[in-house]
Amino acid sequence: MATTASLAPLFRQSVGFDRFNDFFESALHSEINASAPPHNVERYGTDHYRIVIATAGLAAADLDLTLERNVLTVCGAEAHTDGGVTYLHQGIAHGPFRLVFHLADHIEVQGATFKNGLLIVFLLRVEPQGAKARRISIHSPGDDPDRPHISRP
Repeated sequence: MATTASLAPLFRQSVGFDRFNDFFESALHSEINASAPPHNVERYGTDHYRIVIATAGLAAADLDLTLERNVLTVCGAEAHTDGGVTYLHQGIAHGPFRLVFHLADHIEVQGATFKNGLLIVFLLRVEPQGAKARRISIHSPGDDPDRPHISRP
């Protein structure tokens, strides 16, 4: 049974949060990727993040990472298995997968490592200089006109 819901009433009084609406709408209508490997999204401190993906049976050459317009996509090829295997229980996904992560503004991918079957993607929040808070001094007629009027806290 498909459920259709619109979150538009929640966003009537907000400006600039339409990406959240798109995110929730896509989450309501997307299918779960059963072959996607388990993963963690971790935060260290205030600006450092990691995405850790368990990629059992894959090598680094079987993985592909792409970043386009704040969307990080991780794709994996089919894991190498012995031919003619009959599984009595299959708990490890062996099919190709695609994971998509929507990164917030000012999140940069710093690099990735592959060790012991774990793909680790390192992320860093870099706040641009213009977005940081700044103190603006108030100039009065008796002040020195050569004195700077903007100071950083």
